[in-house]
Amino acid sequence: MDDSIPQVPRSPQKKPLDTVVKLALMVFFGSFGLIWGGMYLSRPDRSIPPYSIGSQEGPIVAAHVPGGTTDQRIETLVRRFRKVGRETHNFASMKIQPTTPGDPAGRYRMIVVYLFDNDGWTEPQVLAKYVAGDAAVVKDFEGAVRGYYRLSDQEEEGGVGPVPKAGDASEAGRVLFKGRVTDPLPVEEEPETDTSISPL
Repeated sequence: MDDSIPQVPRSPQKKPLDTVVKLALMVFFGSFGLIWGGMYLSRPDRSIPPYSIGSQEGPIVAAHVPGGTTDQRIETLVRRFRKVGRETHNFASMKIQPTTPGDPAGRYRMIVVYLFDNDGWTEPQVLAKYVAGDAAVVKDFEGAVRGYYRLSDQEEEGGVGPVPKAGDASEAGRVLFKGRVTDPLPVEEEPETDTSISPL
């Protein structure tokens, strides 16, 4: 009689992952992490309307916003320019080249930004004619403006609608602010911020 204990067959031991496989998996998942992180960090700022710089002549900048952008969204963008002018005076973050390069008082000592919803007004040749004072262009150019921001040393002004003329009481435009950058800001409701973590 065989008294030996029957042996239970052992399940084969799991072989540990090879170092090369581990490295490949780390690279694979790390790449996805980097891509997602990059998309999250470079996502568009949804608190202001999308805009692009069409042309620039010295301190004068013509920018384009999509057609159908509401006055409220234009106002939000003008106020963002104001915030940059007060806090950093560095409009590079707003896609604008230095307007007073080489000036010891600063690279953005003077700046005028005009916002249009028709990109034809932001063409370099049109802006050049406006800066040159071409009478055939100036009136229509200023009438087509949807919003503007001006900064000269410590004086600032911003508004929605066509550029106002001295003594012009037109209801088409509205001055949002005018004064010195050192003046205290009025208490305003903070705009809603985009809390989404999705890069899309």
